[in-house]
Amino acid sequence: MTGVQRTVTRTVVVLLAMFVFAFALVPLYDVFCRITGINGKVENTAQAMVRDSIDESRVITVQFVTRAGAGLPWKLEVLNRQVRVHPGAATEVHFAFTNHGSTAGWGRAVPSVSPSEASLYMRKITCFCFQEQRLAAGERLEAPLVFQLTRDLPDDIKTVTLVYTLYPVDDKPLATKATSVVPGGET
Repeated sequence: MTGVQRTVTRTVVVLLAMFVFAFALVPLYDVFCRITGINGKVENTAQAMVRDSIDESRVITVQFVTRAGAGLPWKLEVLNRQVRVHPGAATEVHFAFTNHGSTAGWGRAVPSVSPSEASLYMRKITCFCFQEQRLAAGERLEAPLVFQLTRDLPDDIKTVTLVYTLYPVDDKPLATKATSVVPGGET
């Protein structure tokens, strides 16, 4: 093998390794964020409530922010923008989805927590964010969030902000059409 062939081979191997690394980076980053709580990533499945006693000596302000991503004519709003909770207590807050579009569609609310360290102490028992939502044109849906901040939330955290961003889900069928084949054609 000549020096030029060796250089070309090494360059192709390096480029291939860079492509594989770039392709794997997003899922690896998501796993890393979930494990460490960095970037406010939170669990996307229901968690069991921690049965610790309630720390009534502390009060934490939890703020809620909602946003709609591009491409979805929906609005997501929280009915209580802010609540004050004691660590260890379960709290329920209601949200409302409204489809302002002229057709049915699917959407998903993706959460994040700030400060990101607080995501390690946020337990969502019930959340609309665990699954996609389907709304008909003009439909409004109220959905609860039941959460708990655990008692071991660091003392320096006095305010936690939970942000939900609403995104369209394009790969869901809007309706299933049942058809059957009969002699002479399709009905």
